[in-house]
Amino acid sequence: MFKLFSLFILLTIMISLTFAQISDVNYRIYDAQGNPATINRIVDVAGKSDVVFLGENHDDAVAHYLQLEIFKRTLENYAKSRKIALSMEMFERDVQIVLDEYLKDLITEKKFLDDSRPWKNYKTDYRPLVELAKQNRLDIIAANAPRRYVNVVSRNGRDSLNQLSPEAKKWLAPLPYAPASASYSKKFTDLRGGMSGDNHNLAKILDSQTLWDATMAHSIAEYLKRNKMALIIHLNGTFHTENRLGTAEQLLKFNPKAKVLVVTMKSDDNFTKFDKLKDENLGDFVILTDAKVPRSF
Repeated sequence: MFKLFSLFILLTIMISLTFAQISDVNYRIYDAQGNPATINRIVDVAGKSDVVFLGENHDDAVAHYLQLEIFKRTLENYAKSRKIALSMEMFERDVQIVLDEYLKDLITEKKFLDDSRPWKNYKTDYRPLVELAKQNRLDIIAANAPRRYVNVVSRNGRDSLNQLSPEAKKWLAPLPYAPASASYSKKFTDLRGGMSGDNHNLAKILDSQTLWDATMAHSIAEYLKRNKMALIIHLNGTFHTENRLGTAEQLLKFNPKAKVLVVTMKSDDNFTKFDKLKDENLGDFVILTDAKVPRSF
């Protein structure tokens, strides 16, 4: 018991140091229409949900601070009554076994990091959440499609996945995975500057993006199927779930009854002002973060 308590204290100190320079002056929280909201309001709605998508800009230190705070408060409020899990874009499905071995203390953190292909900002931005989940004996879902297969699609098209072995296909959403919706396709092409140049290559890149979305959605849906009444906190880049598109809409194809909450976080020089033209309906909650805070990498 003393050892567990000491580990908890150490973890708390580590987390505090990681985000020591960030506070509530560095962000503003709004509902979808731009009305002021709070972290506690997000957590209240999370309790009525099956999946909470926390969309981030990957280098946004304020967003990572908020992800941890929302995750902590979700545990405090619901861990006694529901099975809570952390799901992450940042780990691919073929390293699930490595992640599970680390969570069970079967392997060291060094071996875990050696074999799990962590993102370069893992230690500063994601480690606090992983360690909090580990400390509380929570499951973590390595949700994403292996990048090598995403690359196959971006180079050779979605049909090239049919050449994979049955073992390899287990790391992906069931084939053929659903194509991007019209709304998501438009959002994607607008981001890319419209349909110009080689449209065939752009379509393959969209299909590779959609493989990410479908596989993350399938990972979440499978966990919900195995764990009734679970509450999943999922981390992903903002584009994957903005406007309840991408991964969020793919999840509803696998589980139409899933109750989904989308929180979109984005950096903005004018974060104290909600711009309806840019920000309305980006999520069920929209958090604007101070773009002047130094990037995490």
